[in-house]
Amino acid sequence: MILVLLYVLTIPAANWLIGHVGTTCVPDGPCLIPVLPGLMAPSGVLMIGAALLLRDLVQRRYGPAVSLAAIAAGVVISFVVAPPALALASAAAFAISELSDLAVYTPLVRRGFALAVVLSCVAGAAIDSAAFLWLAFGSLQHVAGQVVGKTYAAVAFLAYRRLSA
Repeated sequence: MILVLLYVLTIPAANWLIGHVGTTCVPDGPCLIPVLPGLMAPSGVLMIGAALLLRDLVQRRYGPAVSLAAIAAGVVISFVVAPPALALASAAAFAISELSDLAVYTPLVRRGFALAVVLSCVAGAAIDSAAFLWLAFGSLQHVAGQVVGKTYAAVAFLAYRRLSA
């Protein structure tokens, strides 16, 4: 159940980071971090990259219903640590991203877990990034940085899981 707990906590952690941690904080916008030279992303990107991978691990071990329940729990906690508009945008983006993940991960996992994880993380990163940025800030300005940052975080978390297993 540690995977479920980690997954639940990535959601509010990401929402808290966006408003509090970054090398640059935009007034009425996100706090940003560099993900490549000249490419910035909202700081919550690091947690969401881990969340995308954790979602697949939770779904693999416990099924889609537990994954959806974990998202709901994370969203509820987000309303405690983030402004309501940000928590709501995050909830909507996670719902959209979860549905895309189910559409990509579930049929591909029969062909191989690694393939399913990689493709669902890429799809989830793109869809979640666009939905969140548009809903939270009305802009897609940092979508490329979001996708890069989420990919970094997912790869790092996957590498850590492999090394610690």
